[in-house]
Amino acid sequence: MVGGYVACLLDYQLGPRNGLVLIREAVDRGCRVPIIFLTAESGEKVDIEAMNAGALDYLVKGEINARMLERSLRYALKLGDTLEELRRLATRDQLTGLFNRREFERMLQVQKSQADSAKTEFSLVLVDIDHFKRVNDQHGHPAGDEVLREIARRLLGAVRGNDQVARIGGEEFAVTMPGTPKQAAAAVARRLSESVRSRPIVVREGLELPITLSVGVANHPADVSAKADIVMAADKALYEAKTAGRDRVVFAGGA
Repeated sequence: MVGGYVACLLDYQLGPRNGLVLIREAVDRGCRVPIIFLTAESGEKVDIEAMNAGALDYLVKGEINARMLERSLRYALKLGDTLEELRRLATRDQLTGLFNRREFERMLQVQKSQADSAKTEFSLVLVDIDHFKRVNDQHGHPAGDEVLREIARRLLGAVRGNDQVARIGGEEFAVTMPGTPKQAAAAVARRLSESVRSRPIVVREGLELPITLSVGVANHPADVSAKADIVMAADKALYEAKTAGRDRVVFAGGA
């Protein structure tokens, strides 16, 4: 259920706007509520237009009865659940449940555009697990998987509500921070690092592993001349954190 509703029945006739326009606007804004389109017309053209706009089913008003409405609702809800699961599989990392790299790149572009329009700051944090290969080599891949899952949980617990966390590589994570100045991003980055360093990760009974992070932080416009360069700037800072001995936070352009 999204926004308090499990389904929406929407009429084609809505005064100056038709229902197809409203469906498109709702879908563009991220609406996931299953929509059933109601129309006085019948025919393939209406069917195709409604489905292309984002409706999951449509009913001709002069033909509706209780049984047909029940069937349409059941169908739309089931199809909505299926589509939501497909969206989840397409945008989430299977192991950690975080956003995957593809979704991270999409979110980054959206947030960059929003920052451009609003003329606000934008920060990016890149995180790498120190000596992760050693975990897999010494304790096996199941241990490595548990470390990744726990790191994901701790990162999610350390960020703010508007931040987005993604797993973008084997042991690499990213946090996008729209509307965030460098000072605030620095505080979050240090909190991320401390959330992992503060206590060992329990991999299984009798095995606890101390884990640390290398972290790179970049901000636009403080550290880069173009938002397109922010990933490169954060990645360079991350590289500096690793070559300087790991277990530290490094800022693009200095602290």
